[in-house]
Amino acid sequence: MRYALDAVRRRPGRSAMTSLGIGLAVGLVVLLLALSAGVETSASTLASESGVDLIAASANTTILSGQFPPIQDAHSLAARMPEVDPNIATASPWLVSDLVLGNASLWAAANTSSVPGGWGPTDSGTIGWIPSDNSGIQTPDLYNGTGFTAAGDPHYAGGAYNGSATHEIVLDQALAGVLHLRVGDSVWLGAAQPPSEAALEGWYANATAFRVVGISGPFWLVPAALLAFVYLSELQEVLGSATPTTDYASLVLIHLTDPTTATTDQGQLEVAFPQLTVFTLSSILGAIQHVVNLYRTFGDLIGVIGIVVAALFTTTVLQMSVDDRSRELALLRAIGHSRPSVGSMVVEEALLLSLFGLVVGLPLAYATAYGLNLYLRNLLVGLPSSFSFVSFNGGVLLDGLLLVLAVGLVAAIAPAARAMQLPVAEELRAP
Repeated sequence: MRYALDAVRRRPGRSAMTSLGIGLAVGLVVLLLALSAGVETSASTLASESGVDLIAASANTTILSGQFPPIQDAHSLAARMPEVDPNIATASPWLVSDLVLGNASLWAAANTSSVPGGWGPTDSGTIGWIPSDNSGIQTPDLYNGTGFTAAGDPHYAGGAYNGSATHEIVLDQALAGVLHLRVGDSVWLGAAQPPSEAALEGWYANATAFRVVGISGPFWLVPAALLAFVYLSELQEVLGSATPTTDYASLVLIHLTDPTTATTDQGQLEVAFPQLTVFTLSSILGAIQHVVNLYRTFGDLIGVIGIVVAALFTTTVLQMSVDDRSRELALLRAIGHSRPSVGSMVVEEALLLSLFGLVVGLPLAYATAYGLNLYLRNLLVGLPSSFSFVSFNGGVLLDGLLLVLAVGLVAAIAPAARAMQLPVAEELRAP
């Protein structure tokens, strides 16, 4: 190792550039590994903490498609599920839709035909649910206000849709900020944007007024920057599906008393309700893992290219080093060093350069990952504070170390072979 250190020290510029090249390549691969590990770990943790053990969707739906055909008879369906499977503690129907919200300021401007340029209703994701029927399922924290006041879904009225409408709505902080709304203010909900500013007055006439009863935190389960929550039947009313023959929902979230039997419960529900596809937590995580693997494959290709380039560059530098020291290496052979001994000196130099590259690459990978994690968290509003897109666990660090050793060993093969085959007599006689 002393000989390798001396070889590195005698050519500091070339050695530094080689180590930097190795460090950049290894740092890139470590960063990609940390990203995939972070997403996998955080997704598994969030899913296990959500309280959602099964998700029921319309038949032939894929969980990651983002498209959920309507489930009919949502209220009665959710009520029948515990009768079919006593292990179901909670079956909560959710209707997820994109609505348009307008505040009182825009309403006042529309009534006086003095709408400032650029003003208009705000697009928002909206969830219709039965707030009191989410026991055991993680829901967003309420920061201000009393929240929903009525138990059940009063407007549904057992399927007649003639009960009193609460017209209560909870907005997340981001949406409340955009609309400049506080608890107690009014907001109007419509199914589509008005075609022009001149149509605003008519849009408000056909929209439904709601009263803000709460401001909530973001919701990671539906990671949207702008999100509103209303009673299921009242969202159905806005969308025109509040009838006994429709009663639409997008999903039914299911919390089990004993989640260890989720696969058995899945089978029972799919037999009892053939119009549904039921996903277990493991199948949801498997779908997430499939997406992560696709991105990881692409990342692996980039990483392999970087590693190959770094290995070729290191090989070239080591070949130059052997050529520069050919007379010296021949002298070592002449005084008794064996061929393997001379070759091992070149391998040691390669490993030393690689380890220096690791010292450079790991901090670069960590700093880049830290910045990327901050950027992605700011980009995807609604994720909990515990979610991290990167994870530098022991497996990631071990992979980085193994990559460095692999680069050093592969890069040393040709130079070490050349060093062992140097013609001793010719090198010593050379001027």
